[in-house]
Amino acid sequence: MKKKDTAFAKKYVSEMRSRDVWSVFKILADFVKGFDELGDLGPTVTIFGSARVDEENDNYKNALKLASLLASEGFNIMTGGGGGIMEAANKGASKHMEVESIGLNIDLPFEQIANPYTTKDLTFDYFFARKVMLVRYSMAYVIFPGGFGTLDELFESLTLVQTRKITGVKIFVVGTEFYKPLLDFIENKLVKHKMIDMVDFSMIRLTDNLECIVNEVKESLVNQMKALKDAGLSDSDYYKSLSSLKETKNE
Repeated sequence: MKKKDTAFAKKYVSEMRSRDVWSVFKILADFVKGFDELGDLGPTVTIFGSARVDEENDNYKNALKLASLLASEGFNIMTGGGGGIMEAANKGASKHMEVESIGLNIDLPFEQIANPYTTKDLTFDYFFARKVMLVRYSMAYVIFPGGFGTLDELFESLTLVQTRKITGVKIFVVGTEFYKPLLDFIENKLVKHKMIDMVDFSMIRLTDNLECIVNEVKESLVNQMKALKDAGLSDSDYYKSLSSLKETKNE
């Protein structure tokens, strides 16, 4: 290698290492920001879905309705903060002043413009940090039709529950016509060839019944409270936030 090329290579490696060091700080900043801003959230449901649907789309209308129903029961709504399904969910939640409408945004070269219906809006540099925050503080995930990003979030959620990295959450998939072929593939290929167990497949709750989702999330709230109480955690801040919501709805 020529001397000039060697010098260039050394300079390139040095710059790469410097960028990596700064990346560590940016990654830490993403996590610290998320933990600090979201750590004291009460009962929350995360809604995933495409950024590319408009207000006339049935999925947009259903996401808006579901978020409004959940918010009316006292549940915070969290999304990726963009347009489409995310905007619809935040818009539905924003009608209820007693809950948070949370958007966790990220800088992208296309699509991801923050919607105006959030009460708490955070922007992340890294997808993986953002994904942690989208699932860490929620007791249920609702997946509407979407593209690669939505499918990534669906399968990451399933993996986290399957491996028990996250427990006590419900996973709802909305859009029977859209998602039925995918679920058929999972059952007929992954289960049939023993890549996953049937119990793993049963984690997915495919439904278009929005009221049913609300009722099951409310039931999950009761079950979580019982589990926390049985574990001797009835004095924890999280238990108190769940209890406060339940008591408010019973008044």
